[in-house]
Amino acid sequence: MARHYLDHASTSPLRPEARAAMVAELAEVAGDPGRVHEEGRAARGRIEAARERVAALLGVRPRQVVFTSGGTEAINAAVFGAARSAPGRPIACAGVEHSAVREASARVAPVVELAVDRRGRIELASLEEVLDDRPALVHCQWANHEVGTLQPVREVAELCHAAGVAVHVDACAALGHVPVDLGALGVELASISAHTFGGPAGIGALVVGAGKRFDPMLVGGEQERGRRAGLENAPAIAGFGAAAQLLCDPGRLEAELGAARRLVAGLTEAACALEGVDVVGDPDREGRLPQLVCLGVEGVEAEPVVIGLDRAGIAVHSGSACSSESLAPSPVLRAMGVDPERSLRLSVGWSSTDADVEAFGRSFEPVVAGLRALRS
Repeated sequence: MARHYLDHASTSPLRPEARAAMVAELAEVAGDPGRVHEEGRAARGRIEAARERVAALLGVRPRQVVFTSGGTEAINAAVFGAARSAPGRPIACAGVEHSAVREASARVAPVVELAVDRRGRIELASLEEVLDDRPALVHCQWANHEVGTLQPVREVAELCHAAGVAVHVDACAALGHVPVDLGALGVELASISAHTFGGPAGIGALVVGAGKRFDPMLVGGEQERGRRAGLENAPAIAGFGAAAQLLCDPGRLEAELGAARRLVAGLTEAACALEGVDVVGDPDREGRLPQLVCLGVEGVEAEPVVIGLDRAGIAVHSGSACSSESLAPSPVLRAMGVDPERSLRLSVGWSSTDADVEAFGRSFEPVVAGLRALRS
């Protein structure tokens, strides 16, 4: 049976260009990039070339990019550094933020919750109230990882900076899918990851605002200009750089964005043709990420739908507790006032095709109808 992968928002297949860069790096003679011998200098040159490619995609200077083991480490490092610079002060965070953001913050400081609307978007009036308490850090994801809602990152950054408060932007879900110009945004900290847009798993970066300093979370070495100890993962960095270089071409990014919108529109049309199925989050496609849609499915829990589609050869995701490693349902959907046990997330990526949409269209209605019949 042919498989159809519609869970790119969890992780996307490795792009051929990234794989080729990783293989080439693995074929090189091993050299510690922190050493002055020829092998070390060569390894350092390849890492810095990849750093330049990632920085170009983000609109920042290469020295602002600190490579990490992924988005989760970058988030934890951002929170650690901000809390160390303003001990005792609270951290502001919306309930729709990624669990890494929420849990890392709760470990080091009191957390003040920002209100969101039914679309999962931060309410700026709530932020203005919170800023009166001068938090150590305000979190604002570029886009939500479950429902795709684009956040008002520019407005949030402007309000925070006017109040003299630092901002961390989690751009992991957005990078590679919409233009992410961190240089123009000017925030103090941002976290990114490679694996959700076709780069390698296990590599990401913390982006530090120009001229900003922070205490590193990982110590024990002077790697990454003393901001993240540990020997750099050169093969993964090379793959990250190759994936970033592809999307530095605005035409390439625009083409992939257009293809994603078209495929998601097809998935949405097929799903919503069935009674009792609606879009969760912003119904306006301009207000959410182009590559994903979250659906509410009435009359049946999502977990059996995920299993039924999987048996039909289609991989999707749900915010229900049983559909992930977590024992609790999605806090994102709960913060929005949505039943997470009846949500279904469909997401496409660089390798998605019309055949994936057609397979979903053939299978979704029979799966849901069959489950509803069992309930009745």
